[in-house]
Amino acid sequence: MAQRYRITRAFQEDENTAQTITLEECEQYFESRSDFTYTTAFTVTGSVTMTVEGHFFMWKYDGSEIPFRYYEGDIYVSGINEAVVPIMIEVASGLRADIVEG
Repeated sequence: MAQRYRITRAFQEDENTAQTITLEECEQYFESRSDFTYTTAFTVTGSVTMTVEGHFFMWKYDGSEIPFRYYEGDIYVSGINEAVVPIMIEVASGLRADIVEG
């Protein structure tokens, strides 16, 4: 089973209330990175083809794309490919957020 990570601000102790990551922040941050593109749908093809609607920032890596999904103030990404870990850390740092499993 693949590991899933969440980039979030829910656990920052220096603020009275947790400030969620906004879609606008994500758009500004990822727009500055040439290795990411934005899409509103992600299609998975296997024995069944499934399309998921949402806000996806697709990271281009080694001929494939890995989705960073924005959902309700957090960003979710699969850890199935180890190469995603340093990028995930960069993204969390750039958005002043933390990384948690789940």
